Amino acid sequence: MASPLAWLDRSGDHLVFYVKALLWIPRTLRRYAREVQRLLAEVAFGSGGLGVIGGTIGVMIAMTLFTGTVVGLQGHAALNQIGTSAFTGFISAYFNTREIAPLVAGLALSATVGAGFTAQLGAMRINEEVDALEAMGVRSMPYLVTTRIIAGVVAIIPLYAIGLLSSYVASRTVTVLFNGQSAGTYDHYFNLFLSPDDVLLSILKVLIFSVMVILAHCYYGFRAEGGPAGVGVAVGRSVRNAIVLISVTDFFLSLAIWGATTTVKVAG
Repeated sequence: MASPLAWLDRSGDHLVFYVKALLWIPRTLRRYAREVQRLLAEVAFGSGGLGVIGGTIGVMIAMTLFTGTVVGLQGHAALNQIGTSAFTGFISAYFNTREIAPLVAGLALSATVGAGFTAQLGAMRINEEVDALEAMGVRSMPYLVTTRIIAGVVAIIPLYAIGLLSSYVASRTVTVLFNGQSAGTYDHYFNLFLSPDDVLLSILKVLIFSVMVILAHCYYGFRAEGGPAGVGVAVGRSVRNAIVLISVTDFFLSLAIWGATTTVKVAG
């Protein structure tokens, strides 16, 4: 177990790394726009084995479809026990938008793009490619890290929009087709409780998640050591830390945005 001083030292190293990476954003947009464009395609559609299944888009759609299906099934079953199954559309509009879809998007980003970034940067560090860039006069921080942050943040907005729509479609399909609820009833309560403000705040949550996830993954890749095995260790640590960061941040963001005493007006 690490001593408190060692923990503080690592925390300070994390903070300095994150601040430096973010401060490079303006100059990176001017100097490395072409690299950002290349990474945008990689983030959205993947490369290698990830590209075979549709890249991050495919993973996002698959995860949100299944979680949306679960929301529809469980929401209808729970409400049906108290005779209010007509409000299943409310469950989808409320919980998919505020919690389920943002969390799934953050986890999908970590499992696909984030882990890939850690492996790429870790391999470059182990093979001394990062040092070679510095020797050639190329700043490794903006070229390798900040470009990935920009690409991830830009790509996550359309990716999340697709994922959110997929969760809505899945919840509606399972409620109407499998549970036999009227499409008009479902659509009425879904549209009644789907707030544009909630959608925008949901996108804000995902943007914050994406920055945190990419920063964490890039940090562990950039600091990888110990040969090829060290790259695997770095990927494992980055994924674990990203999952914890997403969960904790989601709690505090939800508390700050919607509070702990949120009420819903369902009549009148």
